[in-house]
Amino acid sequence: MSIAVVILAYLLGSINFAVIFSKAFMKRDVREVGSGNAGTTNVMRSAGFLPGALTFLCDALKGFAACYIGKTVFEMISETKADEWGIIGAYICGLACMLGHVFPVFFKFKGGKGVATSVGIFAVCSPVAIALGLAVFALVTLSTKYVSLASLTATVVVVVCSLIFRLTAAPILPQLILSVAMGLIVFIKHGENIKRLLNGTENKVGGRNKQNG
Repeated sequence: MSIAVVILAYLLGSINFAVIFSKAFMKRDVREVGSGNAGTTNVMRSAGFLPGALTFLCDALKGFAACYIGKTVFEMISETKADEWGIIGAYICGLACMLGHVFPVFFKFKGGKGVATSVGIFAVCSPVAIALGLAVFALVTLSTKYVSLASLTATVVVVVCSLIFRLTAAPILPQLILSVAMGLIVFIKHGENIKRLLNGTENKVGGRNKQNG
């Protein structure tokens, strides 16, 4: 059952709402316009606020659903220490969901960057950390106008805080590995954005599109 729920989490992650909503609202695959990224920012810039907002919401919800199901199932099948196995199950299914989002089997393995999905994941694994991360995201976006910088900064905050808040809970090592893995996925997928930030060519909110998202 544990393997089945991890596979289910991956399949949930593979439902790419950026592609679905871009096709529904503008009759085009968002991966063929703008930055080519199948994520909230590119949908919002290419198709408008509503499809972008729906993309973010649904991507976050699928992360939440995958983690919640994983937490519940791992708690059910564990004979001892249900709480510990529950959180491990949540992280494992969260990582599987992120991999599905980034490499969606339903969409030729070309997906998004995992930011919105990670919001839903950490809402289950560490709700206080994600609340802090969203606050940091808003502050950095408002102060710099760089969505990518805000996403990366918030990712670091969420991963670090989620671990700090569970320092007294065992086992910490599996959570460390899985949290850092999810953070690395976000950073690796933002590789081009990081280069543009360093070069001073990254696109700002409300600015002219320079092929990012």
